[in-house]
Amino acid sequence: MSDRIQTPDVIAEEDLDRSLRPRRLEDFVGQQAVKSQLAVSLEAASARGEALDHVLLAGPPGLGKTSLAQIVAAELGVGFVPTAGPALERKGDVAAFLTALEPRSVFFVDEVHRLPRALEETFYPAMEDRRLPITVGQGAGARVVTLDLPPFTLIGATTRAGLLTTPLRDRFGIHHRLEHYVPDDLARIVHRSAAILDAEIDEAGARAIAERSRGTPRVANRLLKRVRDFAEVRAQGAIDGAIADAALDLLGVDAAGLDRLDREILRTICEKFSGGPVGLSTLAMAVGEEPGTIEDVYEPYLVQSGLIQRTPRGRAATPRAWEHLGLRPPATDASLF
Repeated sequence: MSDRIQTPDVIAEEDLDRSLRPRRLEDFVGQQAVKSQLAVSLEAASARGEALDHVLLAGPPGLGKTSLAQIVAAELGVGFVPTAGPALERKGDVAAFLTALEPRSVFFVDEVHRLPRALEETFYPAMEDRRLPITVGQGAGARVVTLDLPPFTLIGATTRAGLLTTPLRDRFGIHHRLEHYVPDDLARIVHRSAAILDAEIDEAGARAIAERSRGTPRVANRLLKRVRDFAEVRAQGAIDGAIADAALDLLGVDAAGLDRLDREILRTICEKFSGGPVGLSTLAMAVGEEPGTIEDVYEPYLVQSGLIQRTPRGRAATPRAWEHLGLRPPATDASLF
């Protein structure tokens, strides 16, 4: 199956054009509460000449957690060392990163909830006391050597904060959760990205892209690139409301931000199973997808949009889903008599 243009976490982070990332906190659009709180913490840490307290950034994929981590390092004028939870497999991996950090550096761990449980305990003394115990040797001759670490800031990003263990979560002094963006903020992001990409776009065009972007800047930027291609090939290069709508329709992205596979799931529940409830495995078999893919990739946005609901008996379509598909829900008898 090809990558979905509407799925912000399917395509690797490196594949996204890094030039579209904001470099400074003032350039970061939206998330006003997070920005205001983070600005105070950054100013205080800079004034004291200390490393910023450890930061936990939580929220759905594509909302700017990695960008914020890079901005923190840029605002503090310190180094930025990125990695990911699944990439850290042994204590030696953690030691290699931490001992190589410059003072006050930002150590960014993406998907921190996927850290192996055995490695979490390695982070506890490093985060609290800036000390790293290392076991040297084996058996009776083994001994523990404690390494002193420079002051550093660990920034952990997670899409599933509930999977973090309490001891690890409590060692982050600063917690922020990013929420989905409103269309006005997404339109501003589209305008900014279009200027960087040297694409001409008007307010209606930016608004059309913003409204179909699932509240996610990463999706908005990806749709902008595809709309730009359409405008250059089928129009004169400028993006207005009509061009944006035509391009997004060609891509199969409807006014609610749903793509073909999203609609297929909804239509299957409504037409084949009379609106549900239907079990996840049965639904997956009906649409030809893996149950885990439906649960992790498609279902979250459909639930957040109020199009389907999860019940103890399975997935069921809501009245809004029937309305979105232009279908009439089956009549239900109010009484047996």
